[in-house]
Formats: sequence, structure tokens, C-alpha cells
Amino acid sequence: MDLKKLFLKANNELENDGKRIRSRKVTCKKCQSVLSVKKIRKNSFICPECGYYFPVRARRRILMMTDNRTFIELDRSMVSTNILNFPEYDDKLSQATVKSRENEGVITGVAQIGGFKTCIFAMEGNFMMGSMGSVVGEKITRLFEYATDEKLPVVGVTVSGGARMQEGMISLMQMSKVSAAVKRHSNNGGLYIVLLTNPTTGGVDASFAMLGDITLAEPGARVGFAGPRVVEKTLNTTLPENFQKAERVLECGFIDAIVPRQEQKDYIEKLLRFHFGGTN
Repeated sequence: MDLKKLFLKANNELENDGKRIRSRKVTCKKCQSVLSVKKIRKNSFICPECGYYFPVRARRRILMMTDNRTFIELDRSMVSTNILNFPEYDDKLSQATVKSRENEGVITGVAQIGGFKTCIFAMEGNFMMGSMGSVVGEKITRLFEYATDEKLPVVGVTVSGGARMQEGMISLMQMSKVSAAVKRHSNNGGLYIVLLTNPTTGGVDASFAMLGDITLAEPGARVGFAGPRVVEKTLNTTLPENFQKAERVLECGFIDAIVPRQEQKDYIEKLLRFHFGGTN
């Protein structure tokens, strides 16, 4: 099956899924309003009552951010294996596949954004909390290498609990491997735009998530290394309410802009146009 057919298949899966859940109701975690899935979908998966940002599946996120029917997925067949014989890891991988309907914790590919050919990756929070194992690291590394060879920009959407503990040191090695690929891409004049979503933590935050030439974030996204409870116990102190929230991280200078979900595609398109001199 060629890449275009793979895209059409994935897109049809999303459309069929949308038809099945059209009448479903969900409860907002923030204001407890009962809302139809159809209503929040029309509002970019944002609660119309209180502005709470619902999580968005990686494949849907890519479709929201790219030009219609231009996304071509790369390395879809890559899957994790229990290389360390970690107890119950095989079962967790199977459960994650069922829950997320994806093979792994990241989707990578090539698409157009405002007519600009762009490499893009989006992490899948439903696959073991978007944790980074050997396959996640390898897929993102390959994407940056492809972007370097083809002289393409990279847009990344991160959501992660950090390195995947079931793969031990191998998962931690992905931090340096992906970071090296990002550096080579940068040395060759490549543009890397990263969008941090809730949450972006652990080894992902400590590596490629914070290496973008331009770093954006969704409102209210948690961005940091260790979780607040760990930090509180380590420092034996009470943390401020906005600790690790994107708005506070912006004040500290680690984020360039906080961009509402409805504006993200247009915002990134403007950045690409600025970088490429207004041509596509």
C-alpha cells in the first residue's frame, strides 16, 4: 500500500469514528458542563463554557494543522518490542494500541501548511501517556534526518509524560539521539517549530521539546521536568498555583508565544511564510 493510500485509510478511520460518536456526551473536567462531542469538535475541542482544552488525538491534531489531504505518514509500521523483557510490558503495549488506535506514541510524516511542504510529528497521549521509547525516538530522529536531506522545516507537537521506564537506559538514550538530529538540522539552516501541549514533561521536555527555533504552547499547558508533587517533596515547600503552567514558563523566557488552538495553523503558516520569504 503506498503512502497516499495509507493517509486516505487513516483519514477515513477518523471520519467514520466521528460518525459513531456524534451523539456522545462528555463532561468537562473543569466546569463539569455536559457537552456533546459534536459541539466541542466544532469549537476545536475547547469547552465553550469555560475554555478548558480537551486532549486531541495525534492524528486529528495533524489534520487540524495541515492543509486538507496533504499529510503523508512515514514509518507507520514501526512498533515497540519488549527488548528488556520488562514484566507486563507486552500487555501494556497491546492495551495502548487498543486505546489509542495507533502503533506507537508518535505519528510522523510530511504535509503542507499554507502550501509550504513541511515535516511534522505529533505525539499521542493515549499511547502510554505519550512516553518516549526507542521507537518514538527513532521515528522523530528519522523525520529530522529526512527534513535535513530535503531542506524542509519541521513542526512538532509534543505531549508526554517523559521517557518510557519499561525500556530503561535505551529510552533515556533517545534524548541525546533526537537532540543530535535536531542540531544537525539546525546546522544546515533548517527551521524547527515546536508546539507544547498539556502535559510536556520529563525527558521529552529535557530534550527536543525545548530545542525549537520557535517555541509555542497552548494556554494552560503544563511544561516542566519533574511533576509538582515531586518538586514540592524535594524542596519541602509549597509551589505557586501557576507553577509549570505555560503562562509562567513564558514569563521566564522559555516559550516565545502562547497560541490558542483555533489560531495555531494560521500562526505557524505565518512563521513559515516569514522564514521562506513569502514564497511556497
